[in-house]
Amino acid sequence: MKIDKHKLLNMSEISLILDGYDDIFSDFDPRDYSVRSLSIDFLHEAERASREKVDHPHLHLLAPAKTRNRKKEQIIRKRLKHHFKKHFERIKHQYRKTIFHGICFTFAGIACMLVAVYILHFLEQTSLFKDFLIILLEPSGWFLFWEGLVLIVFESQKIKPELHFYSKMSMSNIKFLGY
Repeated sequence: MKIDKHKLLNMSEISLILDGYDDIFSDFDPRDYSVRSLSIDFLHEAERASREKVDHPHLHLLAPAKTRNRKKEQIIRKRLKHHFKKHFERIKHQYRKTIFHGICFTFAGIACMLVAVYILHFLEQTSLFKDFLIILLEPSGWFLFWEGLVLIVFESQKIKPELHFYSKMSMSNIKFLGY
């Protein structure tokens, strides 16, 4: 069934017009649709189109009605879902790892500073070794503390947009429609 292109664009949350199924995939990957790499352009357009949309959007891929193939669409839909879920899990793991490392760095920095304070105030005797430990532990503590906070506050925020996109797309409803 052929539907007006503008009507389709208005009724769906995310719509992308395709000239053919190959628009979804990398031109450099000749493998079957079930394992083929997705096109960077397709992913970029999907991300751009999904920015202002709800958390579980409908992704409508508009293909020419004459060239539609239900069997290929089923394979492509499965490939897209697999890609989005795999990347969501990978980026979620990366996000959690960044936060964890930030927390570890921060606490290691605090521990270094506490050891430096203990050495400075509770060890009575002045020695070369004591001075060396203070000189080593104070800057190390501050460095680890601030680097941990940078990971938690800034580096994790760099990952969030991609995490949000793949979270959204992994739960999206993917449909092919003809125009």
